[in-house]
Amino acid sequence: MSASAYAQEKSSWQDRDMTYRGAGYDVYDTTLIPKNRQSQQKDFLNNQYDFPAKPRNQWEIGINGGFFNVIGDVRSKSPFTAINPMQALGFGATVRKAFGYVLSGRLQYMYGVGSGYNWEKSAGFVGHDNIWDRSYNTPAGLTQVHYNYKTNVHELSAQLVASFNNIRFHKARNKFSLYGFVGAGAMMYNTKVDALDASNNPYKFDEIAPASGGSNNYQYPNRKDVNTKIKDMLDGKYESQAEQYSNAPRLGESTVRPVVNAGLGMQFKLGKRVSLSIEDKFSIVRDDLIDGQRWNEQRSNAVISDLSSNYDTYNYASVGLQFNIGGKSVAPLWWMNPMDYAYNELNAPRHMKLPKPVLEDSDGDGVVDQFDLEPNTPQGAPVDSHGVSQDTDGDGVPDFRDKQLITPTECQPVDADGVGKCPDPECCKNRGPVGCGSIRSFMMEFPANSAKLSKENVNMLGSLASDMKANPDCKVIVSGYGSGSKYQQQRSWDRVNSIIDVMADKYGVDRGRFIFRYGQEGNPNTVELRSATANDGGDSTVPPPFPNLRAK
Repeated sequence: MSASAYAQEKSSWQDRDMTYRGAGYDVYDTTLIPKNRQSQQKDFLNNQYDFPAKPRNQWEIGINGGFFNVIGDVRSKSPFTAINPMQALGFGATVRKAFGYVLSGRLQYMYGVGSGYNWEKSAGFVGHDNIWDRSYNTPAGLTQVHYNYKTNVHELSAQLVASFNNIRFHKARNKFSLYGFVGAGAMMYNTKVDALDASNNPYKFDEIAPASGGSNNYQYPNRKDVNTKIKDMLDGKYESQAEQYSNAPRLGESTVRPVVNAGLGMQFKLGKRVSLSIEDKFSIVRDDLIDGQRWNEQRSNAVISDLSSNYDTYNYASVGLQFNIGGKSVAPLWWMNPMDYAYNELNAPRHMKLPKPVLEDSDGDGVVDQFDLEPNTPQGAPVDSHGVSQDTDGDGVPDFRDKQLITPTECQPVDADGVGKCPDPECCKNRGPVGCGSIRSFMMEFPANSAKLSKENVNMLGSLASDMKANPDCKVIVSGYGSGSKYQQQRSWDRVNSIIDVMADKYGVDRGRFIFRYGQEGNPNTVELRSATANDGGDSTVPPPFPNLRAK
């Protein structure tokens, strides 16, 4: 069952690691935060406070059992040497809750049964007021005895527990927890002795190891043999009440005392909610009768002494199982590493306010140096997404130096300024220059009922654009023919307008250098272009005469 629980826990942690980063839980899950800490969690999420709120964590309940023994004037026995193996055992239960990642509080109840007997000879002195006095002192003198006892102890204590190893710098979380604890509470005990045999007569202990060489000269035989004879003689009924303090508080036949305790333990995680513990607890009580005997009687040669011993103590070494309970909460905090969140946030930030990255752009073209394939582009030059100067017409001259932004392919190669030399169209090869230097006049033919420029017409306009750029002070008159009807006049206007649009948009000639004329008398499918003289005038922009007819 433990192996199965461990396997489930491992799988759960692996799944969680792929989902959450830090502290072994999702620090952004506000449902894990109790109401009294929601304000801190809100400030943390808004980057107004550096620390996430402590999450709600599970309670731990446990059961345990183990060896119980009393340390006093009478030798205690283990389950292997006691008259009855059950008379050296204990069991208990615990409830634990974390205060933080190191400290937690625990309430523990323990019930223990301890027993023991001395293999050494002793004597019941007159005046001790115990069962040995009452049973063994006779007018004839002292009789040897072997002190024995069985005690039942109940203890309830509150303890402060400190975990030693959950704050780790090189691993996310623990599957092993080492802890120590101190506590205080109350205990009560009831001690009995086995002084009478089945016939209610005192045991004849002097038959076990009779004295030799006189009453004050005791010769002890082998310890193992004596222990064996004592176990065989005692019936283990513990019928007689041991001595009790007359002024001690009582609960029935039991004496009640305050107690302090301390101990060390270790836990091994078996599963998501199950762990195994190994623990040893030492308890101190201001009482010398837990083992039923408060006198330490020793014989050395011919001297007999009666000394008061120290207070009795007891020890409980146990093995236990712990179970975590609680929904919508994280594991008990002593299993969690508080450094986990900090390390994960440093490795993969999700909450830190990081400074805005500053990426250098040496030439100021809007493309950072890391991706700029042309790091020294002149100021203001348009570039593409790789930081390379744009070359719209692909003539090899970047736009910022190209004086003819769009040079037709047939007019390339171009000169250093990006200006191409287009061949003269067939219609104009034999015409000489007129007006304004080299600007030539020519006619353009259009298909009937169309204002669309043919490829040849566009090439002719490219040649005209070169002439106009060579003569920047000259204007050109664009005259459209067709005056017979409203439809002819509108088509005449459309053809003139399309020519000026190409010159301005494709070849970069200012529209203000054209004189717009339409509806002239003549061939309705032609447009004439010629240089303007000093006496020619007119607007470069004219509204369409019949726009509705053009739409149709």
